[in-house]
Amino acid sequence: MLVASLDDGRRLSEEQLPAYRFRSIWISDVHLGTPTCQAGHLLDFLKHTESTYLYLVGDIIDGWQLRRRWFWPQLHNDVVQKVLRKARKGTQVTYVAGNHDEVMRHFLGLAFGGIEVRSESEHVTADGRRLLILHGDLFDAVVQNARWLAFVGDQLYLFTLKLNQWLNHVRAKIGLPYWSLSQFLKHKVKNAVSYISDFETALAQEARRRRFDGVVCGHIHKAEMRDIEGILYCNDGDWVESLTALVELESGELRLIDWRAIEALRNGVATHLHGVHVAYLAAD
Repeated sequence: MLVASLDDGRRLSEEQLPAYRFRSIWISDVHLGTPTCQAGHLLDFLKHTESTYLYLVGDIIDGWQLRRRWFWPQLHNDVVQKVLRKARKGTQVTYVAGNHDEVMRHFLGLAFGGIEVRSESEHVTADGRRLLILHGDLFDAVVQNARWLAFVGDQLYLFTLKLNQWLNHVRAKIGLPYWSLSQFLKHKVKNAVSYISDFETALAQEARRRRFDGVVCGHIHKAEMRDIEGILYCNDGDWVESLTALVELESGELRLIDWRAIEALRNGVATHLHGVHVAYLAAD
């Protein structure tokens, strides 16, 4: 369960909202170009955080959906402009291509607006750990061996997200909090649990084979940080459901945080982003 615990409830004005400083930030699976992208929440997150390194770990833009139907509101453009602005101001931004934005793989090694495009990357934490960074689709058997099934699954997933929006509209009407249908299904459906476990193990094995201390990925829309036989596996989640990011503190410590901490700040409630106050605990 991702949690953001509040402190003494002090109120802050919009002008007082701080930009929280991290050494590194990883985000993925934003899916700009789709109605289910939570671009407004991501923009809040980007406005109120700063980092030396920013990694975009694939599926930032959803080329699959844009080819079917063009959808690009101003808010999606604002997210792109915010990232470009960070790069201009000195943040080292790396774009690791995924499967939904696979067109970016035609531009590997090039830089656009100060953003370098890579198929994968490497990061060394402040405490000396080497992390392999890649989207993860190349370790997804469905994407690699049954591409047509991946497209079908993508459409079913979009249907689930739309159903989830309707359900949460009803829940809000009766005073119930947000609830993710697809995350519930991922935890409860046996095949989904097995698929996620196989994916995580495959990524950890690749990191071990290449003598990394850990791996950071996205792709499956399930934020996670855990040890797999001595390898640190990190998945930064997504920005269509869980609204999560992986961050590195100046000490080198890694944490998963979610947008609710930024939302608390945006609503004028003081909160803490460093330390145990905002941390990824466990899936319940």
